[in-house]
Amino acid sequence: IEDMDRAGSTTAILSIPGPGVWFGDVAEARRLARRCNEDAAALVAANPKRFGFWATMPLPDVEGSLREIEYALDTLKADGIAMFTSYGTKWLGDPAFAPVFDEINRRKAVVYTHPIVPDCCGKTLPGVIPSMIEFATDTTRTMVSLLYNGVASRCSDMKIVFAHGGGTMTSLIDRFTYEARKPEVAKNLPNGVLPELAKFYYDTAQAGTAAPMSALLKIAPLSQIVLGTDFPYRDPLEQVTSLTHDGVFNDRQIKAIQDDNVVRLIPRLRA
Repeated sequence: IEDMDRAGSTTAILSIPGPGVWFGDVAEARRLARRCNEDAAALVAANPKRFGFWATMPLPDVEGSLREIEYALDTLKADGIAMFTSYGTKWLGDPAFAPVFDEINRRKAVVYTHPIVPDCCGKTLPGVIPSMIEFATDTTRTMVSLLYNGVASRCSDMKIVFAHGGGTMTSLIDRFTYEARKPEVAKNLPNGVLPELAKFYYDTAQAGTAAPMSALLKIAPLSQIVLGTDFPYRDPLEQVTSLTHDGVFNDRQIKAIQDDNVVRLIPRLRA
């Protein structure tokens, strides 16, 4: 709360960091997810103006996740669902996760995604922490899987937020659109790649400087950009300052990112 006050933030939406709750044991993952969500709901109840939360899921356990979606949204009144970009060797567009996304879409709920280091790529560069490169890259992998497998176009009523300005997506946009011409991909993207990308939401955590924000605005409208801080790994004031001093946005646009767009995504915050 002290860090929020320093940064001028009224409300923070909480989620747990990696590695999450999945360690190979279904029962334990379900227990941990429920514990995390109930603890988060209690914190919000004690500080309703300061906090909200994205509910933890025991993915890749689909059945357990469907139960937790129901409990978290209906009973605990979570603001949405939190997911990592990958689970083991599966990214979010994998057909195994289709029932989860169909249920989220039915509820017109919000999904917040945060990257994780996937099983494939944990030790690629000696002396470089995997998250430095792999987090942004895994966000891009999961976006491709959601687009190319048709989840994004099929589940058009859900809202999905990608951390860190969408990762490396902006740098690879030409490859996104070129590969989407293939018939086996095009059939899952009846409106094409760019309209789907423009519907996603993107947070500004570790991406609020001029280069990534300028690139993102070429693909997504201002209405789809929301403030992110990556607390406790980064200082919220630093993240807010980088956004307000990057020279890309005027005062009205900054207010939209920090306030108006978030309220539209989570209407209860209007109060």
